[in-house]
Amino acid sequence: MESLQLLMEGFAGALTWQNLVWVLVGCLLGTAVGVMPGLGSSMAVALLLPVTFSLEPTAAFIMFAGVYFGGLFGDSTMGILMNTPGQASAIASTFEGHKMALRGKAAQALATAAIGAFVGGFIASILVVFLAPALADFSSSFGPAEFFALAVFAFVATSSVVTDNAVKGLAALFIGLGIAVIGIDGASGAPRFTLDSPFLFDGVSLVTVTVAVLALGEVIYVACLERHMQDKAIIKPKGRPWLSRAEFREAMPAWLRGTAIGVPFGVVPAGGSEIPTFLAYGLEKRLDARRANPRFGTGAIRGLAAPEAAGNSTTGMAMGALLALGLPISATAAIMLAAFRQYGLQPGPLLFERAPDLVWVLLASFFIAMIVLLILNLPFAMLWAKLLLIPRPYLYAGITLFCALGIYATSGSIFDLFLLLGIGFVGFLMRALDFPIAPLIIGMVLGPLAETSLRDAAMSANGDFSVLVQGPIALGLYAVLVLVLGFAVRGRIVGRRRAAAERAAGVESGAESGVEAGAEAR
Repeated sequence: MESLQLLMEGFAGALTWQNLVWVLVGCLLGTAVGVMPGLGSSMAVALLLPVTFSLEPTAAFIMFAGVYFGGLFGDSTMGILMNTPGQASAIASTFEGHKMALRGKAAQALATAAIGAFVGGFIASILVVFLAPALADFSSSFGPAEFFALAVFAFVATSSVVTDNAVKGLAALFIGLGIAVIGIDGASGAPRFTLDSPFLFDGVSLVTVTVAVLALGEVIYVACLERHMQDKAIIKPKGRPWLSRAEFREAMPAWLRGTAIGVPFGVVPAGGSEIPTFLAYGLEKRLDARRANPRFGTGAIRGLAAPEAAGNSTTGMAMGALLALGLPISATAAIMLAAFRQYGLQPGPLLFERAPDLVWVLLASFFIAMIVLLILNLPFAMLWAKLLLIPRPYLYAGITLFCALGIYATSGSIFDLFLLLGIGFVGFLMRALDFPIAPLIIGMVLGPLAETSLRDAAMSANGDFSVLVQGPIALGLYAVLVLVLGFAVRGRIVGRRRAAAERAAGVESGAESGVEAGAEAR
């Protein structure tokens, strides 16, 4: 009850007209920047960090909250409309969301994303308010062995379960891991796979790889292999910018399941919201395969609803972990941590005692930001969808320009532009050869975590690697992984048998029709 009373006091401070203006400004700026390929929510917060020097702390962090959540919706918007997500956390949403847009349901896809973001973020914000003490206990139980088990779980689940071809999925995973190890080794200080180039000493940025393989690779693919479709393939959005009752009933279970998957990842520093979005997508894909008429691959609304809810629930919990524990779960949370420090504040348990007004007004602003984003994005869903009316030559030329501007704004290096072009060609080859992109991104995101955790666990046990399979959390993760793999193998065997039975039935029906045709001819 004390938390509820403090939250009400926070709403009293957040619902002033000045703070409401900052929430609105943050939501608009976050969505607008998130829409641009290569920027995204983390870049929006980073770019606006110097702007807030003149603001008092409460107003600054209220605006940051709007930017954070608004950027997540903007990240998904371009993923749905143009298959170019602003950040890795929006990749899973593009798989079915973009196919919905191709079917002329871009407005419904954006509405699904907006409601999913609202559901996931709102539930997570409620949990943050009432379960902050439990966050410390849960996160403190993770050690190097548990982090390594979590990374292995994500690697295997993403590369062999979520994808249709396990061999191609593992190959894409190793490409991502290979890119992740480029740079200076943190333990020894020795350069690795840098070709003696000082430009690679800091490694390869995830933003550069994401934009290259998704956006630029798609542009090259369209330019090289689909030029003959330029006059036919312009997508024209149609329909209503809201969901029907049937669509809402279809999406609601996926929103709730995605939220349940995303919440625990908000307190574990395992790469932000990328993992839960892929896991939520994988779960919905497995459930869809059991249906009489599977819809995944054609624009299934559940395949968009679950990742959106998972990503925003992870983000909401990550903000709670940052405030309660001082633990930055994602890159954006790390930037927020820097923002706190510029105001002389240190997030953690003491923050609730030293600056309670700021903390509870900020928590209240999370709820307000969710409602503002829902009000803003549902009516403007059709407006965003009209971006698809741009002719393909201008559209992809604009995407290429924003890719280059986004990467240059991130690093200020000409070398990164050449790197963007080279990795973009790799993305084109993967697209042309039907290699999945998700394992590559997951390998890059979690590769450093897996390497560091493996090294720390081995060093703490004097080189005894059996420490990796000790402890209830690590064993539980491995057990769940074995079950997931078992279900995946069983599902594929059943699918192959079903396909073989359908082919056999087709052959028999063809033979019977041939016999009937011969009888009629006689």
